[in-house]
Amino acid sequence: MIDANLEGKRALITGGASGIGLGTVKRFAECGATVAINDIPDNPCLHEVESELKGAGMKIITAPADLANAESTRKMVSIAAEKMGGLDYLINNAGTPNTSRPIPPSDLDRQDEAFWNVLLEINLRAPFRCVQAARPYLEASNGAVVNTASISGFGGGGSSSAYSVTKAGLINMTKELARGLGPKIRVNAIAPGMVNSDWQCRFPNFQEQVSKIPLRRAGEPADYADAILFLCAGASYITGHTLLVDGGWSA
Repeated sequence: MIDANLEGKRALITGGASGIGLGTVKRFAECGATVAINDIPDNPCLHEVESELKGAGMKIITAPADLANAESTRKMVSIAAEKMGGLDYLINNAGTPNTSRPIPPSDLDRQDEAFWNVLLEINLRAPFRCVQAARPYLEASNGAVVNTASISGFGGGGSSSAYSVTKAGLINMTKELARGLGPKIRVNAIAPGMVNSDWQCRFPNFQEQVSKIPLRRAGEPADYADAILFLCAGASYITGHTLLVDGGWSA
């Protein structure tokens, strides 16, 4: 576990009520940051997490919004930043596989127009919209963006071909945004491997895959939160980079 003094810093974390997002919320709040947690408005976990963390003395606000809605997304970012008095870090963590079980690359019928549209909206367009809305605040603070991509964005093998393609797009978007927003804003990403969390898509051979990882375990949300913290609070000369955080899977 790494540490940083984030007193006075402000972070917005999308998809922050569970999994990697929640791990990151806790990590930043523990370091003293004020954290805005975004998740879908009807997710009961959002307010449960807010109550729990505020009860522990952490500086938390909620920023509910459906990221599939462009107007709501941009409004959410602006409202959250204004409530916190600015923004230093944007973590685009929200994402969806849009399926409860993996879809093989050969199954094109299950990857229809509606399926693609959901993945494109949440996994690709929403992060771009969040950056658009956050840009003036991040420029004012010389802030940083971290996107949550996936190791499947480098070579497929995720929950579906469409999912892998959207994550590959997010990796490339990270580079484009780094070029477009520098020098005031750094933009990086992490590419998680196996995650020990409550994820919508269940892989039937999860434990078998974990046994092939050199570190012999799935990554915990805290593992990924540490990588995100490094790219935000440190890494002052790193931008446009996607950091593989996979326990050695890619090796």
